[in-house]
Amino acid sequence: MDTDTALDTLPRPVTCRDSGAPWAVPASRSRARRSVATPPASDDPGDTGPWAPLRQPTFRALWLAILWGNVGTWIHDVAAAWRMAETTGSPLMVAAVQAATTLPVVLFALVAGTLADSIDRRRYLILAQWWMLMVATVLALLAQADLLGPWTLLALTFALGTGAAMAMPAQAAIMPELVSRPQLPSAIALNSAGMNVARSIGPALGGVVVAQTGVATAFAINALSFLGVAIVLWRWKRTSVPSLLPPEAFIGGLRSGVRFALQASAFQSVLWKAIAFFVFASATPALLPSLVRSRLDGGAGVFGLLLGCIGLGAICGTLILPGLRRRFDRDLLVFAATLLCAAATLSVANSRSVLVLGVVLFGFGAGWIGVLSSLQVAAQLSVAAWVRARALSLYIVVFALGMATGSLVWGALAQRLGIGQALGLAACGAVLAAWWSRRFLIGQAESLDFTPSAHWPDPLPVDPVAHDRGPVLVTVEYRIGREDQPRFLELMSDLRRSRRRDGALYWHLAEDTEQPGVWLEVFVLESWLHHLRQHARTTRDDERLQQQVRELNRNPAPPRVRHFIGDRNSAGPMSHRHDETAPT
Repeated sequence: MDTDTALDTLPRPVTCRDSGAPWAVPASRSRARRSVATPPASDDPGDTGPWAPLRQPTFRALWLAILWGNVGTWIHDVAAAWRMAETTGSPLMVAAVQAATTLPVVLFALVAGTLADSIDRRRYLILAQWWMLMVATVLALLAQADLLGPWTLLALTFALGTGAAMAMPAQAAIMPELVSRPQLPSAIALNSAGMNVARSIGPALGGVVVAQTGVATAFAINALSFLGVAIVLWRWKRTSVPSLLPPEAFIGGLRSGVRFALQASAFQSVLWKAIAFFVFASATPALLPSLVRSRLDGGAGVFGLLLGCIGLGAICGTLILPGLRRRFDRDLLVFAATLLCAAATLSVANSRSVLVLGVVLFGFGAGWIGVLSSLQVAAQLSVAAWVRARALSLYIVVFALGMATGSLVWGALAQRLGIGQALGLAACGAVLAAWWSRRFLIGQAESLDFTPSAHWPDPLPVDPVAHDRGPVLVTVEYRIGREDQPRFLELMSDLRRSRRRDGALYWHLAEDTEQPGVWLEVFVLESWLHHLRQHARTTRDDERLQQQVRELNRNPAPPRVRHFIGDRNSAGPMSHRHDETAPT
């Protein structure tokens, strides 16, 4: 159905009591509450120090369990990459191991994010942990029986990556449920620090395990590492406020997540910066195993030691980042950290000493965590709670796509041109991409406030309206003075993104030709249930924006709001979506 046909299905208004929506009302009047878990209150509400989240028992237990799980993952990565290097000697096949780990994230993370926003995240994460435990156990058994060939290794690594892909969005989305909002940046920093403690311990431990006992033992240790997270999640008593609205269907929820991302400029900036960085930064970890074997003639121990240097650099970077963030703009820090990674990559391309490589990779790790931590914080702060897992899954997809694509590209170039030349090209590309991505600003995410405002009153139809009736057309009438119109149009452009972000399929703004200064805002939603969800998704930022628009309205009464609904028999989704801001 195109837009014009859809509008024809709206023959009469829904008769409502005068509500004045969408302007300020007491929060208690909103019936469309989201089902959200309540984060635990800190003993000291002002406790926002770097270690404050660890005082929350559930966060602390899960942080330790994830730390051990990440150590197991790094042990697996060392064992898998080394097994492939020993078996094939091909840089492309070695790089394919990393691609097999990250490609499932590209394929399944968005699906996982949609599921995580629709079902109980705790049970969902427990199932994902058991899946990964099973796959890792099969890897260990096949390696012990000497039945683990290159393609079997890739297939099972892909299956293990699938479990990780299904868990990542839910794991990221539960963080605000474990700590209060003021502690969220510290919690994200602690997660990054834990990941890099694992990066410093895991590779070195993996190299020792592989050198001393073989890859089968390394795979078995990884299998056991999934038990800790499963046990902590099993013991977590997650509480939530029940929603008065039914959960979104899978396809509708998937569309809502994509629609939000398309209208959230701060979140889009995070995605573009992530693409620009990870495609080129992936070259160093992807080609390091081949470089150790061919240029240094080293073994698994040397490989693990060098990966540990990256982790140590990342830990040191985590410690100095809070001070740097207080002194410098976040976008400037990302740019400088990217240049540091590029310089380290170029140095790796020309180094033949283990000692020099260790120092250089230490710097690479510091730059890596500078970019990664900044992007993760910005991604969390630039999305609303109702769509958090879906939006974060898009960030995870971009991260994984950059890593997987980069690994394969640099592996193929290394096989054709040589490892040094491939790393040199990656370093040059990183510098150019960093300069290009300066136009996308992630610092704006810190000023966003997605706290639910519930400032819209519920529409109160005279006759009950079924949830599946639609489409729904909402009109809002404004009276704007000629001198205020430029500011009005600017604010309405922001309001358009807000309406579209929260569910509107169509948006239009038009001026009355017979009464200049009278403007009509029109937006269309798929059904009455979608409109109720739109009410539930209003935020404090929306409230402030709409208050600015109201201050320009010359009519002393609030802007008049009317709701129209299509006939039940003609209801259906709109296939043509369009929005426009133009006087007629």
